[in-house]
Amino acid sequence: MSATDRPRGKGFRLPAAPTTEEGARLDAVLGRLEELVDWERRARSDGSGRLMKVTVDPARDLLERLGSPHSKLRCVHIAGTKAKGSVASIVAAGLRRAGHECGLFTSPHVERVTERVALGGRPIGDSALASALEDALAAREAAILEGGPAADATWFDVMTAAAALAFARAGATWGVFECGLGGRLDSTNALHGEVCVVTNVDLEHTAILGSTRAAIAAEKVGILKAGSTLVTGLDPEDEAGVVAAAAARELGCEVIWVRVGRGSLETRNAALARAVFEALGARGVTSTGGQALAGSIVDDELLAEARLPARMEVIPWRGRTVVLDGAHVPSSLAAVLEELEGREELSGRPFAIFGCGADKDAGGLLKVLSGRVDSLLCVSTGTGPHAPPAELAKRAMECGVKAETAESPEAALEQAAQEVALGGWILVTGSIHLAGNLRRSLRSIDPPLSC
Repeated sequence: MSATDRPRGKGFRLPAAPTTEEGARLDAVLGRLEELVDWERRARSDGSGRLMKVTVDPARDLLERLGSPHSKLRCVHIAGTKAKGSVASIVAAGLRRAGHECGLFTSPHVERVTERVALGGRPIGDSALASALEDALAAREAAILEGGPAADATWFDVMTAAAALAFARAGATWGVFECGLGGRLDSTNALHGEVCVVTNVDLEHTAILGSTRAAIAAEKVGILKAGSTLVTGLDPEDEAGVVAAAAARELGCEVIWVRVGRGSLETRNAALARAVFEALGARGVTSTGGQALAGSIVDDELLAEARLPARMEVIPWRGRTVVLDGAHVPSSLAAVLEELEGREELSGRPFAIFGCGADKDAGGLLKVLSGRVDSLLCVSTGTGPHAPPAELAKRAMECGVKAETAESPEAALEQAAQEVALGGWILVTGSIHLAGNLRRSLRSIDPPLSC
């Protein structure tokens, strides 16, 4: 399926269907982009050392060659193990409400690559993204000829630079950028965040970021710049919080510690976003009407507007309910299940479709699912290096979970249709790529799946 003909769905606004010419242009440039190293789709480590690039220089060089479009943007930069995309979306929605033209850069995308680069609350148009990517690739080619750092630019480096360029061209005054992985060495760290957010820190990507929460915190808080304000949900007393505090002191950064508590995930995300607006207001940022920004801008209406797809997304389907969530860290999955189990409309235990990346804590995720799902269908994630379904099923059964494998995510959905009674619910989790794959299927099945 091409980039231009993915189906649109209720609850997440895709741009109007592009013309064939626009879609063809984007498909062509994406084809060129796919020739570059893409760390979302290949192994990041062989287990014996780091394989990923260890410098932000290619992204910096690309941006300079493009005329430094990021210098035209005031930025909020967001890192963290989980919730960073949701917090970024809330902050961008709040800035728009305050009257500012704001771009939002997030990753990965769920269905279409244009979701990563949003303007005005909507994914960018195909033509605008194609133009920015073409120019970013041209800058990379120039660097190859001249021997500049951008010669080594990866897929994500180019996409990050293209996003900044597209925002500047559209007249955006603010950009909200979500880190792809880590922070210190992430492509997005070529930008300067006036307010930097570290939502939380858990063990993830340990082969790349480090094997302790303190080491991972050092990578994520590496997005701080001198004089920035740090907003974080970390506990100032634990090992990750101590690292964050030390980094902030060294750079002369104020720290706003947010006690996120044990409320719903949305409540916790809202608390962080409110703190961001308090920090912006304290730095003299106002609405276009002249009022200082404050946390009160984040209300229920804004939260509803800012919800992202495949984050506890509920889709009624054939008399059943499908819940899509891309949780891929054990603590995040546990929080998702705890919240879902409290919903009256979801009765009993779910039938689960599960897949995860090869670099994820599959054992930890399966332990969380143990005793909380009726049965488990293990599948590939549909993209990138993934844990083998047979291995996942074996490990699940060792955890006491009834588990089988399916040939594909779509086959798993069809089997779920046969095994889940009317009124029951199906949980799709472990990977945002898996959730996106089945989100598309749920809205494009023709004829309908048997039941």
